[in-house]
Amino acid sequence: MDLMRLNYVDEIVKLIQEEAADTLLERLENYHENDIAEALEKLTREDRLKLYKALDVERISEIFAYLEDAAPYFKEMEIEKAAQIIENMDSDDAVDVLESMDEQIGEKLVSLMDTESSRDIKLIQSYDEDEIGSKMTTNFILIKKGLTVKQAMKELVAQAEDNDNIYTVYVCNEDNSYYGAMDLKDLITAREYTDLQPFISQAYPYVHDHEKVAECLEKIKGYAEDSIPVLDDNNHILGVITSQDIIEVVDDEMGDDYAKLAGLTSEEDLNETLFTSMKKRLPWLIVLLGLGICVSSVVGIFEAVVAQVAIIVCFQSLILDMAGNVGTQSLAVTIRVLMDEELKTSQKIQLILKEMRVGFCNGLLLGTLSFLLIGLYVWKVKKYGMMFSLAVSGCVGVALLVAMVISSFVGTIVPMFFHKIKIDPAVASGPLITTVNDFVAVITYYGLAWALLINVLKMV
Repeated sequence: MDLMRLNYVDEIVKLIQEEAADTLLERLENYHENDIAEALEKLTREDRLKLYKALDVERISEIFAYLEDAAPYFKEMEIEKAAQIIENMDSDDAVDVLESMDEQIGEKLVSLMDTESSRDIKLIQSYDEDEIGSKMTTNFILIKKGLTVKQAMKELVAQAEDNDNIYTVYVCNEDNSYYGAMDLKDLITAREYTDLQPFISQAYPYVHDHEKVAECLEKIKGYAEDSIPVLDDNNHILGVITSQDIIEVVDDEMGDDYAKLAGLTSEEDLNETLFTSMKKRLPWLIVLLGLGICVSSVVGIFEAVVAQVAIIVCFQSLILDMAGNVGTQSLAVTIRVLMDEELKTSQKIQLILKEMRVGFCNGLLLGTLSFLLIGLYVWKVKKYGMMFSLAVSGCVGVALLVAMVISSFVGTIVPMFFHKIKIDPAVASGPLITTVNDFVAVITYYGLAWALLINVLKMV
C-alpha cells in the first residue's frame, strides 16, 4: 500500500514538472489531494508556483488541508491569494493553518477574508485548546423543524454549495435551538410531501462548546456518527465535531498522555527550543532527584549486608526493573479505567485487588523461575556452594514476588489518589511510581538478604 502511494506521489511530481500549465488541472483530477500535498515537498519552488497558477483556489485549499505545516507554502504566494485559500478551507483546518503562522501575518490574512469566514475562525480561536469548541468545524447543514421533505431538500441543496458535510442534517426549532438530527439517506428516500418529523432523531448525541476535550471524548467515541453537534449555553448549534476531528483529537490525547507518563507537561515537537524542553522536564526531574537520593540512602543502610554478601548486588537491577515494569502496567490499566467518571468505590477496590492478584500470580511464576535459574547460575558459574546459591536465589525469588505484589498495589492506588484530589494522574503518577517502586524493591530485597542470609541461615 505504501509502495502504491509512493508511486502516486512520484507520478504527480513528474506530471507537474513535465505537463503544460493549461492542461495540468485536468491531469490532476484523478489524484487524491493528500498525495498531491505530499508531492509538494518534492517539488522546487518554481514547480509549486506553476501548480498554484494551474489550480483554482478551492482545489488548492483542499490540498493544503492535508499539510502538516502549510505556512512555508503560503509564503510563496501573494497574501490576497493565501487569504482566499484559507477562506475556502473548513474553519477548523483554517485555524490549524493560522496557528502555524506568525501571529501578525495570521491577523492580516483573517482581515482579508469575508465576514462569515473570519467570524467562524475567530469563534473557534476564542476557545481554550482543551475545550471541545476549539476542535469543531462550522461546516454543517441546518434546517428548520416543520418542513416537508421537498422543502428540506431544497434547503439542503442551497446550503451544500458552501457546506459539504451533508451526511447528517441537523434540525433546529423556530428559536434556532437544537432539536435533533436526521440521516441524509432517510431524506433522499422519503416521499416529497412527507413531513420530516418521523425521520428526526431527538435522542441524537451532542456536546457543549466549553466541555473539556478529555471529559467528553469517551462520549464522542461511543457513537459511530459522521458528526456530532456542538451547542452553546442556549442550545444553539455552533458547529460539529466530525469523525475525522474525533480521530485527530484521540491521537492528540494519546500523544499528550504518553508525554505525561514520562513526566512532561505536554508532548514535545522537533521545533521546540532547548529552554522550552528543559522547562517541561526539569520540575519532575528535581523531585525525582530527591526521591532517588532517598533510595540510595536506603541502600547505604544495608551497607553491611552488601559487604558480607557482595553477590546479591548483581541481582538488584532485576528486582528494580521488574517492580518498575509491573507498576507501569498497573498504572496504564488504572488511568484507562479512571476515564470512566461514574466508576464506583466498590469497582475501584475490585481493580486494586485484581491488580494485586495479577502481580502475585506473575510474581509467583517469575519468582520460582528466578529461584531455579539464579540458583543454578550462582552454583555452577560463580562456584558457590549449593546451599548458599539456593539461599541467594531464594532471596531474589521471594523479593521479586513481594516487590511485584506491592508494585501492583502502588501502581493502582497512586493514580487513584491523584485523581481523587483533582490532579491529572497521568502527569503525576508515572515518574513517581517508578521511584516509589525502586524504594520498595530495595527495602524488600536487602531486608530479606539481611534477615535470611545473615540472621536466620548464618551464611556469612
